[in-house]
Amino acid sequence: MTSRIAVVAIDAVDVGRVVEFWVAALGWRVVEEDDDGVVSIGPGTGGGPSIDVCPVPERKAGKNRLHLDLRADGSTQREEVDRLVALGATPADVGQPADASWVVLADPEGNEFCVLSRSVQEVG
Repeated sequence: MTSRIAVVAIDAVDVGRVVEFWVAALGWRVVEEDDDGVVSIGPGTGGGPSIDVCPVPERKAGKNRLHLDLRADGSTQREEVDRLVALGATPADVGQPADASWVVLADPEGNEFCVLSRSVQEVG
């Protein structure tokens, strides 16, 4: 037997803002909201892991120890980076080399993620 990733949790002071960003970035939807303020988002198909955005009182401090890597779907890396920045992402420096094949961005609360050089179509 093995384990399977079911949920990735992202802590946020402004849950709504972070949910709005990731829903737009991934083309997902809100699938559940609980009484503690946790909002779950996932693909419309219901398959794969989901993301829980969890309310916390403190802002992020330091570099993430775990992050998401995204691949563009139907566009280039540059086009996807531009789209994500327009949604509220910001460029981030986590010590990546100047010639890195990935681009590091941060969501509206500073959670870093990468946009990889190859698109979904190039690896599919």
